[in-house]
Amino acid sequence: MKEVYDFLKAADTYYLATMDGDQPRVRPFGTVDLFEDKIYILTGKSKNVSKQIQINPKVEITAFKDGNWIRITCELVRDERIAAKQHMLDAYPHLAFMYKVDDDYTEVLYMKNATAVFASMDMSQPPRTVTFG
Repeated sequence: MKEVYDFLKAADTYYLATMDGDQPRVRPFGTVDLFEDKIYILTGKSKNVSKQIQINPKVEITAFKDGNWIRITCELVRDERIAAKQHMLDAYPHLAFMYKVDDDYTEVLYMKNATAVFASMDMSQPPRTVTFG
């Protein structure tokens, strides 16, 4: 699991895919946190992405860095605890203007039932799978 977190953190931007009815939706994200042995992301509850996750928590995440990529299939679970939000915001203090630990907007979600596939574009190594959560 730590290597999944490390890859997402190093990639800086990853892409999260949800379903909006029968239409896939993909958007860039940049927040990732490791808290209590879980990988967390951050968004806002009023955003469409949050609404889509609450309807269908199954998502895919992908990122690319230095000729290598990762694809994660998982469920995202909302964590309302202030400690989880605080840990995320401590990691991203520049977002304090937008997110607060005690508001009704900030949403942190952790990955559950996750499968991550690591692969290289040059096929120099076979794909490798990691499961966690």
